[in-house]
Amino acid sequence: MDTKIYTFDEAFQASLAYFQGDELAARVWINKYALKDSFGNIFESTPEDMHHRIASEIARIEQNYPNALTENQIFELLRNFRYIIPQGSPMTGIGNTYQVASLSNCFVIGIDGQSDSYGAIIKLDEEQVQLMKRRGGVGHDLSQIRPKGSPVKNSALTSTGIVPFMERYSNSTREVAQDGRRGALMLSVSIKHPDSQDFIDAKLEQGKVTGANVSVKIDDEFMQAAIEHKSYKQQFPIQSDQPQYVKEIDAEFLWKKIIHNAWQSAEPGVLFWDTIIRESIPDCYADLGFKTVSTNPCGEIPLCPYDSCRLLAVNLYSYVVNPFTKDAYFDFDLFAQHVMYAQRIMDDIIDLEMEKINQILHKIDSDPENEAIKLAERHLWEKIRDKTLLGRRTGVGTTAEGDMLAALGLIYGTDAANEFSEKVHKVTALSAYRSSVKLAQERGAFEIYNAKREKDNPFIIRIKDADPDLYAQMVKFGRRNIACLTIAPTGTTSMMSQTTSGIEPAFSCVYSRRRKVNPNDADVHVDFIDEVGDAWEEYIVFHHKFVTWMEANGYNPAKHYSKAELDEMISKSPYYKATSADVDWLKKVQMQGRIQKWVDHSISVTINLPADVSEELVGQLYVEAWKSGCKGCTVYREGSRSGVLVTASQEKIEEAQSEKDEKDQSCFCYNNVIERPKELPCDVVRFQNNKEKWIAFVGLVNGRPYEIFTGLADDDDGIVLPKQIVEGKIIKNKNEDGRSRYDFQFTNKRGYKTTIEGLSYKFDPEYWNYAKLISGVLRYGMPIDQVLKLVSGLQLNSESINTWKNGVERALKKYIPDGMTAEGKKCPSCGQETLIYQEGCLTCQSCGYSRCG
Repeated sequence: MDTKIYTFDEAFQASLAYFQGDELAARVWINKYALKDSFGNIFESTPEDMHHRIASEIARIEQNYPNALTENQIFELLRNFRYIIPQGSPMTGIGNTYQVASLSNCFVIGIDGQSDSYGAIIKLDEEQVQLMKRRGGVGHDLSQIRPKGSPVKNSALTSTGIVPFMERYSNSTREVAQDGRRGALMLSVSIKHPDSQDFIDAKLEQGKVTGANVSVKIDDEFMQAAIEHKSYKQQFPIQSDQPQYVKEIDAEFLWKKIIHNAWQSAEPGVLFWDTIIRESIPDCYADLGFKTVSTNPCGEIPLCPYDSCRLLAVNLYSYVVNPFTKDAYFDFDLFAQHVMYAQRIMDDIIDLEMEKINQILHKIDSDPENEAIKLAERHLWEKIRDKTLLGRRTGVGTTAEGDMLAALGLIYGTDAANEFSEKVHKVTALSAYRSSVKLAQERGAFEIYNAKREKDNPFIIRIKDADPDLYAQMVKFGRRNIACLTIAPTGTTSMMSQTTSGIEPAFSCVYSRRRKVNPNDADVHVDFIDEVGDAWEEYIVFHHKFVTWMEANGYNPAKHYSKAELDEMISKSPYYKATSADVDWLKKVQMQGRIQKWVDHSISVTINLPADVSEELVGQLYVEAWKSGCKGCTVYREGSRSGVLVTASQEKIEEAQSEKDEKDQSCFCYNNVIERPKELPCDVVRFQNNKEKWIAFVGLVNGRPYEIFTGLADDDDGIVLPKQIVEGKIIKNKNEDGRSRYDFQFTNKRGYKTTIEGLSYKFDPEYWNYAKLISGVLRYGMPIDQVLKLVSGLQLNSESINTWKNGVERALKKYIPDGMTAEGKKCPSCGQETLIYQEGCLTCQSCGYSRCG
């Protein structure tokens, strides 16, 4: 491995040249995918270095089998992100000796049988965290947890139901950092479960279940009952012939609840579970451990417990010859050959994953922890290793669908485009399965392959009807992989391939951005001067493949065009009325359904809707998705997460603000301040500022920040807390001299309570005074995003206080509802006012830029 170390600037300049001046792509690659150690040392200067690293490792595995691909052949497939693009975990982990992490992008965990004891629930919590720390996204199902009010044989007497455990798993996710990013979690539940409505509503309460995606598993019986205005039976256990608990519900009411919540907050997603199970090839082996129970966080991989998947995408745009001309055509022969290579490379990556799992097991063995502590983690990875080898599941997918269609002159969302997309994915499926059959001849079939078990599977029948010879070969030799295909979101990787993502259309053809300039330089055009006097120039950035269309049609991308000229130009392009905000939503759902017929796993796709669409339209799209054969569906209505999570006190604040505006008052004054209770529930937020460990105590009223105390956590007389606090609260007391003090009492995981007296004396007095100021504003109900503006706007000369200020901002961002628009803020990358808060991070909906902290 190359041990040359590059500075960030060296890597940035080199990768900037590699990406031909695309700063966003260069930063994404360095921050997420360049090889680096835990100290931040960078060992690769461009993606070419990365592709050599990956090609070398895959070629090493190839040498173990007949007809091996050479390192150069593999490198040319990867080079410049042109043809084959390994996704996040494989791209980061292959050949990386600086971290011990899995190559799998996603996992599902679960408990065999109907166990919902505390032991089983806590076991899943531990397994979830163990997987997330190795960079994996995790999904698991909550349908086995007994409904609220059910009798239990412990001191609680009755069950609390699903929601408290949703919060537990969500909080665990938020605790885990994965190379600078949060963990990812999918929680699902069957619509048949009596607590499914509570599950569906859980995320509407402010601050609840913020660390998980949630999806409800909907069966055909429920859909039919909802459409026909009939009742539906819920029961527990959900699969039992003799359930302990049964209730009849109005299916239409619950269906409208799902639609309303999705319209209002973009969740829950829906999983059409009967379609998933009916189409699932692995479920032909359900009795052998491959019963599908949930999906990964983005929903594109339905999985059985302890199975995992690695992902890879084929860049569809690169197979368009003479793009954006009348002579454009799709090279199906080259494409089919490369899909076969992609499937082969995916199978090689399984072998590389086995090496990674063995490294993980070796690290567990060598850790100085007690054997009893290590046992659970070791057993987890042994189960994953065994399931991975038993099925050898792969995840070959595609990206750049939108650009492929435009390059061929097809308008995204039209019947002609949908028909062509289906043809492309049919070839993808046949080629991947042909490759898997050939691999079975060379390397052996997956261990439990049985043609009789699969003969009635709808997907296998489609393969048989489309290519009888391929099916005959599969029956004779078997298949190397139990399932092969998926279409995952390819957000950051599509930035590096400079194409559209997954099967999505282009987001926009034109973006407006800004760059800081020196107004004294010659030939500088100043468009904007900010509040601190810095001068900025505005400039236009085009979608990469729109530039290719411009050049093919005689336009000069370097020329300055007026808005009218741009509008006229776009109207002549194949992107006209075919970008994210313009496509026919119904056609997009139908397109997803047609492609799904040729994808044995599932498809991650979001239907983006304008803010003014009705709930009825969302319902129509969901029904159409079900009828079209989609396995799942997610909608996002523009701005739908802004202001959704509003407590009663916040509603009063908004009313007071409205009255203030009407009376033209000049002061910030609310009369609904809540008197400080003696005890407040408290969140503990840990973070780092300039490598110093900091801690914040956030007192809550109705789940909303009411006060905050923060400072260094590792002073000589500072505060030392265990990593896991089950429950904490701030108690207001008085000293002997009559002065108020604030004590922090917490309960650890063993149930012991500890009290730390006098938070006001533990932190720097200057921090304390500013904390009282900010706490006063919080108590009077100022919205959290406005509090952040107030804090960030403080002009302080003390470096330590400015560090404190940054800490307050980090701690409070956690409580801004996901999806809330960052008003008045422009994306530093693309200049658009499309920044939203997402789990405390500012994320640009236009270009994908993200900044946390």
